[in-house]
Amino acid sequence: MLRRHFLATGAMLVSAGMLAATSVAAQDYPERPIQMIVPWGAGGGTDAVGRVFAALLQDDLGVPVNVVNRTGGSGVVGHSAIANAEPDGYTIGIMTIEIDMMHWQGLTDLTYEDYDILALVNADPGGLMVSSDSEYQDTAALLEAIKAEPKGTFKASGTGQGGIWHLGLAGWLMAEGLDPDHVTWVPSEGAAPGITDMVAGGVDMVPSSLAEGRSMIEADRVTPLASMSDERQDAFPDVPTIEEATGTDYTHAVWRSVAAPDGLPDDVKARLEAAIKAAYESDEYQTFMKDRGFGLRWAGAEEATEIIAADDASLGKVMKEAGLAAE
Repeated sequence: MLRRHFLATGAMLVSAGMLAATSVAAQDYPERPIQMIVPWGAGGGTDAVGRVFAALLQDDLGVPVNVVNRTGGSGVVGHSAIANAEPDGYTIGIMTIEIDMMHWQGLTDLTYEDYDILALVNADPGGLMVSSDSEYQDTAALLEAIKAEPKGTFKASGTGQGGIWHLGLAGWLMAEGLDPDHVTWVPSEGAAPGITDMVAGGVDMVPSSLAEGRSMIEADRVTPLASMSDERQDAFPDVPTIEEATGTDYTHAVWRSVAAPDGLPDDVKARLEAAIKAAYESDEYQTFMKDRGFGLRWAGAEEATEIIAADDASLGKVMKEAGLAAE
């Protein structure tokens, strides 16, 4: 009995020691540099958001936060690097809406469920733009014409085939009771060349974010017809939402979130969440985003996960209907 008592007491001491060591380790986090993976190239919007966040987190956490661009595979390479890292808090990354698209396209088995989503820190709603010399200067008139004409009469552009703005247009058409391919999609390298083509008369509309058309809008060469958002955008207060314009409750936006590999220790996750929220609320981040026309959107871990899960389901539905999902 005495030996059994000593063994039990020893086990309890070992267990208490392990818990104490874990607590101390969590309190000491972080003890070394953190890697911030950006799945897209240097100089782009996601890279810019990643770098400003890295600088702000570095000040808060007291260790270097180094941005690493891991590009390739339409975002698969970088997102895989985040998901497959050790879940110890020393690798985090900027996860983009493409995580809700890539698996439907058959590019990867990864989904949002492979991550600990820490926060949503940006969202840029889609918009509907036409050339200033278009005969359709409001959304209702454009929609009426699209419905009246045969499939393929109207053309749109703003990203590659199956890209996020292509899905935004297809989703809107479906919401209005049309086939997702009723408007022909003309692939482009992005919103800027799509808008240039539209102004030149090559396509009839571009459904990208209004921020991407800002310079052309200010130059009176492009008319913003509607925003694919719940409310009017602060930067474009005179532009109605799709619901205001047509009565159809349709929204669509690209977003950026901060994420880590699934399985972070609770204390480490809490420390990162607090630092990310402080960075988001800082004057530096708020000014940076507003100056560059990026949409500000905050959602904590739980809400962000719900938003991303809902987008995964809705984008999958659109891609299947439009024939853009892998069989």
